[in-house]
Amino acid sequence: MTANEIKTHTRNFARKSDALGAFSLLGTFATYMAALWTGATYVTNPLIAIPMVVVLAFASVRLYVLQHDCGHYSLFATRRLNDWAGHLLSLPSLTPYRVMQYNHNLHHAYLGNLDHRETTEVYTMTLAEWQAAPWRRRLWYRLYRNPVLMLGLGGVYAYFIAYRWPVNTRKVGVLGVVLHNIAVLGYVATIWWAFGSAGLAIWAASAVLAGAIGVFLVYLQHNFEDTYWDRKPDLDFHKATLDGSSSLDLGWLWDLGTGNIAYHDLHHFNPGVPSYRLRACQKALPMHLRPHEPIRWPEALRAFRLKLWDEEAERLVPFPKSREDQHTVPAE
Repeated sequence: MTANEIKTHTRNFARKSDALGAFSLLGTFATYMAALWTGATYVTNPLIAIPMVVVLAFASVRLYVLQHDCGHYSLFATRRLNDWAGHLLSLPSLTPYRVMQYNHNLHHAYLGNLDHRETTEVYTMTLAEWQAAPWRRRLWYRLYRNPVLMLGLGGVYAYFIAYRWPVNTRKVGVLGVVLHNIAVLGYVATIWWAFGSAGLAIWAASAVLAGAIGVFLVYLQHNFEDTYWDRKPDLDFHKATLDGSSSLDLGWLWDLGTGNIAYHDLHHFNPGVPSYRLRACQKALPMHLRPHEPIRWPEALRAFRLKLWDEEAERLVPFPKSREDQHTVPAE
């Protein structure tokens, strides 16, 4: 059975290494600080400052991915080390660790479930829901799924606003979020104290760019034409993890900058595979076990035209073009 073969394959890459985890974390944080210092020092030179903003943004994304690894207890060998690192990474990621962990585990649990779309990072309407929706809801959804607004404002909202009052705060712990917010204020004040207003400007610009990169990744992880959604009792969890999650082939530098999280199908199938082994796990996967072709840049960009899940066709589709299609609910 394919699922069993993939399980065996991924198990071989699910080994945790404290040495590799520390190297990945410390190396990324060193890159983060070097880019921040260089950008702040040469802030008046755009030929240096702009590349440093980009490097700092990708280092921030990578630190978030490492925090996400900690949430799955896959970065280090012990639960305690993962928790310590996860809380530490809450500052550069702007994300309270326990809330991220709780929300993300819900996302894994309800992946591909049309009856639990509130747990996904990017909300998706069905075609039938769109056709039955009033104009106000359609307008909201059009704005929400607009790629310019999603990438431009989505990251700012998620990391600067939503995580200050996360949805599951009361379930995870209000005090922890309050303390995290205070710590973030202290972290930003420390950047200002150490690097001045130039450092704060470089950090803020990189944080906005990191948010856009993060939303870009989160969108493509489950929003592509042949993704998978269904309802119980027909929902197939293994199919949701493999067919409903993408494998992005956007180049080695992209993988380096984003902690290999682009190989999202294998991550969902086995979250125990640490990010520092995920690329090797994907590359070693035999061709006959791969659930779908990797998504490259042209297809990745085209995926942002897809807006609605068509339950009959079982694929993600653009908004209907004709007025008749937009207002007529298909007959049962």
